[in-house]
Amino acid sequence: MDLNDHKSRKVANWLLLGVFMTVVQIALGGITRLTGSGLSITEWDVVTGALPPLNEAAWQTLFAKYKTTPQFQLLNFDFTISNFKFIFFWEWFHRLWARTIGLVFAFGFIYFFIKKYFQPNMIKPLLVLFLLGALQGAIGWIMVASGLEGDAVYVKPTRLALHFVFALGLLAYTYWFALSLIAQPIRRNSGNQDATHKISTIRKFAWVILLILFFQLIYGALMAGHKAANVASTWPTINGEWVPAGLLGKEGFFLNAVNNTIWIHFIHRGVAYLLLLLIILWSAKLLKLQGNNFWVRARIAPALLVFIQVLLGIFTVLSSVHIIPGIWGGFEWLAQLHQLVGMLLLLSVINILYATK
Repeated sequence: MDLNDHKSRKVANWLLLGVFMTVVQIALGGITRLTGSGLSITEWDVVTGALPPLNEAAWQTLFAKYKTTPQFQLLNFDFTISNFKFIFFWEWFHRLWARTIGLVFAFGFIYFFIKKYFQPNMIKPLLVLFLLGALQGAIGWIMVASGLEGDAVYVKPTRLALHFVFALGLLAYTYWFALSLIAQPIRRNSGNQDATHKISTIRKFAWVILLILFFQLIYGALMAGHKAANVASTWPTINGEWVPAGLLGKEGFFLNAVNNTIWIHFIHRGVAYLLLLLIILWSAKLLKLQGNNFWVRARIAPALLVFIQVLLGIFTVLSSVHIIPGIWGGFEWLAQLHQLVGMLLLLSVINILYATK
């Protein structure tokens, strides 16, 4: 390994640490949502907000601010200071972890810059990375602000979906950047037209799956935002029907598509089956193509993960009938695992796209 390879490996490890921390951050976002904690902190103090309240007077001040929110007045009006401390912790920790990610990237950037580890081809991706990180923080606050006005008791589902999708975009971009420093794509032999055609076909298929998967993840966020899992806690039918009544509401098509819970539930289920079928067909092509060690490992993951993801989705829906407000139970664990495997499925498709570039 030459000096440049050593430097690239170090930078890649830093980026992969960022990937891991981003996965944890998205998982913390899921816990924050499932515990109803997202609106417990009504201000965004970048510096002073890093510390939790240090005495009872500070707790009472923050609790008084929470009492002015629609969520407290319309939903959690019976909350005690103990209840407030519980939901405050998850939102505070979610924000603290975001700050920690920022520090890890900032200090890592300074260190590698001083040590001259960055090569010219890394500069543009790094700038894009920091821009995406800053944008994600801004979208996060816009999302929280949507739940602090009018009669909102939760953040707007569309803004939750936007926040989630941008987080996934940041995750995918960081992972791709890391792969570009440590992994080798499949070598294309211009004399082997059959192999070249297979690689091209697999790559086109990967783009189709990635687009459908992003659409599915958006609808997963809408499911979460609207708490739409328990509108149909049955399987394989939806409340006894294959095509449920009420799919087309009185609103226009777009508003129906993002607000109608039975439509959102139906689409999320249907696209899951579509992805399962497409990835099975795609995997048959992946397994026929030989390549380097990275490819041999990467080609197995999508099929395995999509099976797990569909099963988790089914069990999550079935367990939604047992939801108890304010209690973390089976539904919450399954929903959290469902989100986590969805992220891993996304990264597994990124692997294939990178390997065939």
